[in-house]
Amino acid sequence: MTALYVEIAEELRRSILSGEYAVGARLPSESDLADHWSASRGTVRQAVALLTSEGIIGSRQGARRIVLRRERRHSFAELHSFAQWARTMGYRSSSRFLHRERRRATPEESRRLALPEGSGVLDVLRLRCLDDEPVMVERTAYAEWVAPTVESLPADCASIMDSMAEDAGIVAHYGEHLIDAVPAGSDDARLLRVRRGSPLLRQRHLTSNQDGRPIEWTEDRYRAGSVTFNVSNSVGTAPLVRDAGSLLT
Repeated sequence: MTALYVEIAEELRRSILSGEYAVGARLPSESDLADHWSASRGTVRQAVALLTSEGIIGSRQGARRIVLRRERRHSFAELHSFAQWARTMGYRSSSRFLHRERRRATPEESRRLALPEGSGVLDVLRLRCLDDEPVMVERTAYAEWVAPTVESLPADCASIMDSMAEDAGIVAHYGEHLIDAVPAGSDDARLLRVRRGSPLLRQRHLTSNQDGRPIEWTEDRYRAGSVTFNVSNSVGTAPLVRDAGSLLT
């Protein structure tokens, strides 16, 4: 059974994400929320504290809470590209190719993409933005069999995944995601407009087609606070796996 404070937090979160409470708006008072939910003020404070810890609302003692931002939550329940996810969240996404060049695959890329040693890949670097705000640097190694399609795309292509599906019938069916944190290097700091060494959320993922043939091995680096990843699990579904950083494979 879900705790009442969690239910209250979830309803408030949905109201904020739906736009019922705009950024800068005040939430109902503790007494109003307590009356609405037939809950104690202590339970309401727990719900508010949960949203405060997520950075969605601001907390000032003696004052009603104010909405600070709408959470950008990215779920792994479905396989979506960055652009597809942004559209579902109501954001305007944009991207820019910074370079595209053929090179020899690294040992890790060869292993991830199931390539013979010495095979080539298309190395792609892109900057991804939400509402013109830089939020993610994307580094991708594409297998040679999809490289020509990616090379033909315009510099401001919003979604490589959508374009590959529409132009070449290459559709991503499977994805494996690895998540950790890394410090921003000089290039990432410059592109994301953060200080060198700032924490970045790193997502590495392998995407394959319906036959299990690898398409891409990608490393995304998100600016801290720009996105929240959401993973739902239960005893009846595959669990979320935690690995030590040195053992993450």
